[in-house]
Amino acid sequence: MRILFVCLGNICRSPMAEGVFRAEAVRRGLEVEIDSAGTSDWHVGEPPDPRAREAAAGIGVDISGLRGRQVTRWDMEAHDLILAMDRDNLEHLKRLAGPEHADKVRLFLDFASHRVEDEVPDPYYGGAEGFAHVLDLLRDAARGLADHVEGRLRRS
Repeated sequence: MRILFVCLGNICRSPMAEGVFRAEAVRRGLEVEIDSAGTSDWHVGEPPDPRAREAAAGIGVDISGLRGRQVTRWDMEAHDLILAMDRDNLEHLKRLAGPEHADKVRLFLDFASHRVEDEVPDPYYGGAEGFAHVLDLLRDAARGLADHVEGRLRRS
């Protein structure tokens, strides 16, 4: 199973989601391929934001080796699930996916068990507390996504 996490710039939310879910998948022994991308090309080749790296490291997740990239049409075919961090990126991904791949595109927080919010807010313009809040949301959704993946893998 291949999963892609997507935000706008691929330097905050989606690399944090990739790292958090990778840690959860390893913990559970799930065999999945995990990647992240952005809908924009603003940060292609750049590492995650230093605040994102610091927040992730604070929970034992290393995302320092990740580099920003832009989502492509190929990603729509190559991935089984394409998870947007917010509705704007969800709409962009649905247009890119077209009707043949639209069922793969969802909001990441659809998998969260404590759904107070349905979008992962962009912490870029805030401080450390925004990144900590995003990590809380991502960790909750990662557990729910891991449950979903376990169920799909058992059925296949």
